[in-house]
Amino acid sequence: MKIICIGRNYIDHAKELNNPVPEIPIFFVKPDTALLRTHEFYLPPFSSNIHYELELVVKIKKVGKCISKRFAAKYYDEISLGLDLTARDLQEECKKKGLPWEIAKGFDSSAPIGKWYPKEDLKTLDFYLLKNGVKVQEGNPSQMLFDLDHIIAYVSKFMTLKKGDLIFTGTPAGVGKMNAGDVFEAFLDTKKTLNLTVR
Repeated sequence: MKIICIGRNYIDHAKELNNPVPEIPIFFVKPDTALLRTHEFYLPPFSSNIHYELELVVKIKKVGKCISKRFAAKYYDEISLGLDLTARDLQEECKKKGLPWEIAKGFDSSAPIGKWYPKEDLKTLDFYLLKNGVKVQEGNPSQMLFDLDHIIAYVSKFMTLKKGDLIFTGTPAGVGKMNAGDVFEAFLDTKKTLNLTVR
């Protein structure tokens, strides 16, 4: 199982980090050890600036390679919400030096994930994140630069998708720092899908 993450898929998020808006999907991979299914996240000692990034997540249900966009919807039937946790200080250092930044994205427990639900019409699906009871992020898949079918078709040109693979589809604006004691709650429409306490 691999975790595929799409970067800069919402214009407002690209702008808030002063990044250029991509013309093709940007993606990177987290290892399976990044997956966190518990409700607690422990801040790692190697970073002083861990950021949360709320994302819609889909689970691949069958093997596919070079998938046509018109068939992409047949490759998943479950959706959830996850947090793409990022060591922003490490990422900025890597970017300055022109180095890969897996160290900032792929560390253990950097992909908390919530409950799974049957696939719905993604264009009418709102999601949002509360930090200590205050809404900090909200989005809708209709705001994506590259929709999910496009993402599946594009990624599968380069790597085979397998049953159980997860795709994090990008984050809307509003990312920020996590601190010990913070409580995060993510909602898919009105359904509480993920809750996480930071230690």
